[in-house]
Amino acid sequence: MHLTLRTHVAQPPAQVMAGFTRELFLQLAPPFPPMRLQRFDGSRRGDQVEIELGVGPISQRWTSLITDDGVLPDGTHYFVDEGQQLPGPLRFWRHRHLMQPAPDGGTEIIDAVEFRTASPVLDALLYPVMWAQFAWRKPIYRRLFR
Repeated sequence: MHLTLRTHVAQPPAQVMAGFTRELFLQLAPPFPPMRLQRFDGSRRGDQVEIELGVGPISQRWTSLITDDGVLPDGTHYFVDEGQQLPGPLRFWRHRHLMQPAPDGGTEIIDAVEFRTASPVLDALLYPVMWAQFAWRKPIYRRLFR
């Protein structure tokens, strides 16, 4: 299943890319499910992010590896995180973070997500939940990158 959300912000791509820090990661976390950040190396190839979702005996670990990052010829900054250890029911996760130059000198932040479970039906049922989780980011991006 593919999901893409775009958010326009005022800062240029290099500044937005530099803003993808531990602090931003924590601010972007939606209120549900509860999340505890265990590890955040950064947003460059080889960096790892580990979170614990849920509470108590029903918590699950999510580990992502930054598998690629760079700058494209058009000035788009990007990095890609791929799930290594995923909470059920996810079986596959790839999130491309693109910071594309906008005509006004700002940036179009693009969250391009691909996820899969064991079932296309479950993928479709999860889509609105995933959309809401990423839509949560839009006002935070706008506030922090104005």
